[in-house]
Amino acid sequence: MRNGGTQWGSSSTDGNGNLKFSGDSAGAAGVAQQMFKGIGTGGELWSADLTQWCDGPNVSAGATTCPSNASFIPYQSGGVLSGVWYDNSGSSPSAASGHQLGQEAVNAAAHFGNTSAAANRDSYYIIASPPGTNPDNYQGQYCAWHDYNGDSTLTGGAVSSPYGDIAFSNQPYNIDSGSGCGVGFVNSPGTTDGYSITLGHEWHEMMSDQNPAGGWTNQQSGSSFNGQENSDECAWISPGSAGGAANITFGSFGTYAEQASWSNDTNNCAISHTILSHGGGGNTVSVTNPGSQSSTVGTAVSLQISGSDSGGASLTYSATGLPAGLSISSSGLISGTPTTAGTSSVTVTAKDSTGASGSASFSWTVSTSGGGGGCTAAQLIGNPGFESGSASPWSLSAGVLNSSTSEPAHSGSWDAWMDGYGTSHTDTASQSVTIPSTCKNANFSFYLHIDTAETTTSTAFDTLKVQVLNSSGTVLSTLATYSNLNHITGYAQHSFSLASFIGQSVTLKFTGAEDSSLQTSFVLDDSALNVS
Repeated sequence: MRNGGTQWGSSSTDGNGNLKFSGDSAGAAGVAQQMFKGIGTGGELWSADLTQWCDGPNVSAGATTCPSNASFIPYQSGGVLSGVWYDNSGSSPSAASGHQLGQEAVNAAAHFGNTSAAANRDSYYIIASPPGTNPDNYQGQYCAWHDYNGDSTLTGGAVSSPYGDIAFSNQPYNIDSGSGCGVGFVNSPGTTDGYSITLGHEWHEMMSDQNPAGGWTNQQSGSSFNGQENSDECAWISPGSAGGAANITFGSFGTYAEQASWSNDTNNCAISHTILSHGGGGNTVSVTNPGSQSSTVGTAVSLQISGSDSGGASLTYSATGLPAGLSISSSGLISGTPTTAGTSSVTVTAKDSTGASGSASFSWTVSTSGGGGGCTAAQLIGNPGFESGSASPWSLSAGVLNSSTSEPAHSGSWDAWMDGYGTSHTDTASQSVTIPSTCKNANFSFYLHIDTAETTTSTAFDTLKVQVLNSSGTVLSTLATYSNLNHITGYAQHSFSLASFIGQSVTLKFTGAEDSSLQTSFVLDDSALNVS
């Protein structure tokens, strides 16, 4: 999801951890974020209509039923929101063309690091225009639409994308249109009824027809909906009528007005549908248990959860039972600042695109103050983002300190670029720290980007070891080993507890080693050692 234009006003964070904006008097941004977080939670059945839909090579063009060997859409358990970008680099056009909206979707793909066709195959970008604008001259014509960058019928023409096809929607601030776009359609005053209805309408249609019109559409000759998509047939049916709009509760994320979508297997407009299970493709998902966690009220924490999928599919993470003030991203990063003392039972679940899932449970204790009698919460890494433009207090191999845009920083201008030569080569980055004995918590984190020219999917030719050494250089612990197999488009944050080294002077060391051919670059930035 992407919010554009300075007309949204200044941004801050609401009590749910969502971005909110001073120019958004109706709170539409929070509605969108909570709604997409809530899809597939609390056993809601509004989205389950999608589980009858399928695609893939085993589905014939024009088919009206799905063969058993098709690829079905899994139930979207645990929410579908991956991130929000407030692009306030300039004002939104007063009436953005379809081409301009598509270009902003391509920009969003780059921002989120989805720079390949594979990364965008299951991604969807909502271009939410600010109040007072009229994107694609929607006023008096429609309330929202979805499309993809390559559609030549976009006003202004198709958009070129170096990242494969980009599915996106034009989501106007249609509250400006009043009852013409659904204000008060289900509730009173129902200010955001039409906003949530059109968000859900377009998302439903995108899931069944990512590149219009190339998926499920009405093919009944003589039908007034011939050639249209599954949500069009059920648009603006009055609440209380068969297939009418209604309030849908998404677990703990709130209740929102939604409309029905066409159900091909029951031949009606369905505001709810049985969850159809078509198997998990045989994949097995496992989540690495991080062990019991402890933190302190008022001290920020960061914990990266990792998992694996037997089929190599990407995973989406969710969690229950997190201490107040903490949340988990779809990539598995638990972060935030605890607000309440106590012990919680946390369960993290990872799900792949086939519907297979796995979970891990652990306890998380939040204390009222730093333990050990007098620990001052602090971040101990010096020059954590290399922004001084020099190595100190790091010890870096020659040529590792980098400000080149060839391997851009996670933030700022500088990073540590290890290896990338395509020859037998070893680079290191290390720093010595003393962890006060008065503290009870020590969390080490860093951002790492890995790119490679290696094409293998099974052999680790080039590696990066992350280790803890004592003052004599003896390895006390190898926290992780990464390789060319872990390459990603952007940066990923990794986090490790160093509680077992409290009271010691240790060296944190990264050692990158390349073999004799095909480069792999390990790029380090924004490290931290938080103690409390």
